Parts: sequence; structure tokens; C-alpha cells
Amino acid sequence: MAAAGGYHPGRLFRPEAVTPPGFTGATIDRADHLRADPVRLAAAMADPAARVLAMTGLEPLIADGRLQWRDVTAGEELVLLGLDDGAPRFAPVPAEPTKGAWRAPELMGLLATLPRTEMALYAGARSLIDWHARHRFCAACGSATAAFKGGWGRHCDACGAQHFPRTDPVVIMLAEHDGRVLLGRGLNWPEGRYSALAGFVEPGESIEEAVARELWEEAGVRVRDVRYVGSQPWPFPSQLMIACICDADDDALAVDATELADCFWADAADVAAALAGAPGARFIAPPDYAIAHSLLRAWLDQRRSIA
Repeated sequence: MAAAGGYHPGRLFRPEAVTPPGFTGATIDRADHLRADPVRLAAAMADPAARVLAMTGLEPLIADGRLQWRDVTAGEELVLLGLDDGAPRFAPVPAEPTKGAWRAPELMGLLATLPRTEMALYAGARSLIDWHARHRFCAACGSATAAFKGGWGRHCDACGAQHFPRTDPVVIMLAEHDGRVLLGRGLNWPEGRYSALAGFVEPGESIEEAVARELWEEAGVRVRDVRYVGSQPWPFPSQLMIACICDADDDALAVDATELADCFWADAADVAAALAGAPGARFIAPPDYAIAHSLLRAWLDQRRSIA
């Protein structure tokens, strides 16, 4: 694997210049002070203003472009999302095991109609309740576990182990060479859809090292000077997308056909046409709620600023 290189301070992206992706911008008070206080937590659940996110499994009920809420039902398993203008908000844990990455085909279109704050709230709720539904037994001894800290952990009475929700880091990146960026099409993607390459950060690996490794493994590209651009929670099931841009040593490609259907280098005109949805664009851009879209927009804006 090629060395990832260091940050390039003169070419870092200003956070305010990057279009905020979907699932970010939550304004709810996560109310950590309530989680470890059983008395105050019970009072929050009994509060007449308390509401539960209306869901079927992991799918939210959306009507008129807004999330729907319902009253608390006695005896149900809930997690505390936090306080919205002082009013407690909860999410229900599914009774049956879940398939965290699966989502109804129409879900993303519905989520895109939500205000950004509600889209972000749903992302946190979904990841949290999905974790509970898939972690009902202790990884240390196999005994049943129970939720504690308002649903922000699970405790095993048999061995005393405590378990907490985890987020999986994923790098998503554009390799740049000679005024072009590398894009790829995943297996079974719709024809014409291309995006930034991505992959999970492995144990014992830095973000920069993961960027370099993934680009080498998937496309045969050696890179350096990795620069952080932004991040996005991705609740299918619980990932943190870490967006970066880096420099490629050359433009030769060796595509791993087990990972990608295709790869190509796109220039600024290609990217501009795709982001604009122009007829005849060389590729279909990622949807605007995806951080890959923000990443392409940030790269294009930087290219224009130095042109």
C-alpha cells in the first residue's frame, strides 16, 4: 500500500464552504443528564408532552413532509432521543430482529422531503433502535441484556458487561489527477450512476491510510496528500462517512471487478453537467442528500475558484 502522505494545509476545505449533506443538522438536545438518572428518566416518560416517533420497524411514518409522533404506550421498550424545546422525545425498539442496511425503495425519496433537522433526527433514532434490536444478547457470555442509560447502552446481569452503540467509520474520497477526479460505479447500481469510491476503515488504520488502501485495492491508484472535507452519519445501519480528497500519482487504473462495475476520470465539465442534471451528462450524480454529492460540489467549486 502506498503511503498516505500528510495533510496539505494550504488546500484544506473550509467547512462553511461545503454543502451540508443529508442526515446532519439535528437540533434536539440529547439530554445526557437524564440518561443515568432513573427517576428523571421515568418522569420524562410520564410527561404529558412526551412523544414517541411513529415507526413500523425501522421505517418512519411520514405525512405532509414531516415525521409523525404518537403518545407513549405503557410497557413498550423506548430509547430517549432527547428534548425538543424541553419536551421528551423517544423512539421505539422493534420487537423483532432487523436487517439494518435494508430500506424500502421509496424511503430515501420520502426522507428527502423532510426538513433537515427531522432527517437528522430520524438518522440517529434509526441507528440506535436498530442496534438494540440486533444486540439483545451479551457478546461476552451470551446471556440476555437489558437497556440502561435511557437506551444508550445495554447491561448484562449475568456477567456485568456493558455494551454501547457503535458507529462504523467509512472513508469516501475523490482522487484527483490533472484536473480530473476518479469516480466509480458499484456492482448492481443503476446504469449511469457514478460516485466517489468508499470503504470501511479497518482496525489499526488511520483515515489517511484507509483512503490510500481503498483506492489502491479498488482502482489500482496510488495517492498522497489526503485532505478532510466533511462527514455524514449514514443510518443504514450505523456508519460515519468521512469525506476526503487526495492527489493521485498517475491516472492508470486497475479496477477490482469484485468491488466495482466501472471507473473513470471525470473533468470539471463532466462533474458540472452531472450535478446540474444536464441532458447528455456523462454520468448520473449521487443524490443531493449524499455526502458524495457535497464532495463533488466542493471539488468543483474549488476548481472554479482557482481557474
